Amino acid sequence: MAKPTPTDGAHRRYALIGTGSRGRDYVRALCRDHRDVAELVALLDPNPARLDYYEDLIRDLGTGAAGPARYGADDVERMITEQRVDRVVVTAPDHTHADVIARALRAGADVITEKPLTTDAEGTRRITEALRETGRDLVVTFNYRYSPRNSALRELIASGAVGEVTGVQFEWVLDTQHGADYFRRWHREKQNSGGLLVHKASHHFDLVNWWIDDTPHRVFASGGLRFYGAEAAARRGLGPRPERGTTDHGGGDPFLLDLRTDEALRRLYLEAEHHDGYLRDRDVFGPGITIEDNLSLVVDYAGGPTLTYALNAHSPWEGYRVAVNGTEGRAELEVVERAAVLTEADRPAAVDPSVTGRTEGAAGDARADGERLVLQRHWEAAREIPIPPAEGGHGGGDAQLYRALFHRVPPDPLGRAADVTDGLRAVSVGIAGNRSLETGLPVLIPDLGLGEK
Repeated sequence: MAKPTPTDGAHRRYALIGTGSRGRDYVRALCRDHRDVAELVALLDPNPARLDYYEDLIRDLGTGAAGPARYGADDVERMITEQRVDRVVVTAPDHTHADVIARALRAGADVITEKPLTTDAEGTRRITEALRETGRDLVVTFNYRYSPRNSALRELIASGAVGEVTGVQFEWVLDTQHGADYFRRWHREKQNSGGLLVHKASHHFDLVNWWIDDTPHRVFASGGLRFYGAEAAARRGLGPRPERGTTDHGGGDPFLLDLRTDEALRRLYLEAEHHDGYLRDRDVFGPGITIEDNLSLVVDYAGGPTLTYALNAHSPWEGYRVAVNGTEGRAELEVVERAAVLTEADRPAAVDPSVTGRTEGAAGDARADGERLVLQRHWEAAREIPIPPAEGGHGGGDAQLYRALFHRVPPDPLGRAADVTDGLRAVSVGIAGNRSLETGLPVLIPDLGLGEK
């Protein structure tokens, strides 16, 4: 099928597949911020209650336009044909990505998908095969690339300030508000999410791939479920716990999520669960969790550098530290997205501090929210590199990402737009890491058969 080439300024017709929490940001971007070049014509989700919520959301945005058409899980092809869809946005659960992306491409639409591209090697092969057959476009939305702090590090490395990169140390910590949430919902089962190495860390691996402009080649991983889950809870003597957070348990437990306290959570999940049986508020110390909460990787790159990476999902603060070593010096970026999760009364409303775009935490204490980029070349004193101010979610990345997605923008010298190759490189590290966790051995990424070199 020939791929259409819209003219500059032309409206494109969009459909959204997956009406959970993340899709709301795309709806706001499409129906409000970028409605001059985009029209949301269809929503697809297997759960009618979530579709009801999205209809109300779109109505509240006050666009004055008729609401988008509604479709069920089996209607991908019919939706694209009936609504003459140009591009599909995929914000569905990770394990569904390969199927819906391949179907949308073959039905005649280009695709924008949330990370991760997919969860396993079989999924990558399905996607790359559909791309080869159709010649259509696929964009993976790595919004952290667009954050000014991460762009500043990319510029610094590309300038040669640290010389030839020899290695990267990267630590990411999720706090007990955000990190715990992955152990309540569908992400807690590796068959759904690929674990945190795929679902969460694909962001981080993409940043490293992009920062140093190199391709990961070999992965060795170690880790386990050491804080959350029933066995870890039993070892610490936590005793009996409710199966869900939305109960009359008396409150006061910071690890329990009561869906009644937030309108969006209540409508999207609590009042929708009778349609599909999905429980959004399961106890993080309950049985059935198959993902890890502590992970460490060594990743060798084709060009020579080695990445050492660590992820912790039960930290008292949230953020990341990265150090890039080179033949001419060292660059260090430290970001504190939330300095502390305090008592129940002081807990911030946002589960993920990166999406709020505002300061939260213990400003003025020993650790405070903020960011700092430092360069130290050999035989020189360290100096701080200015980071342009940012507003909005994901360190200011969301707003710039949406503009790049929905508008024709000038060529980007930083190469922040991510295609299928970038998506494959990012997810390949997590897929190889999961294989390494299973076997206890290093894994060569070219041996995975991901559908593309």
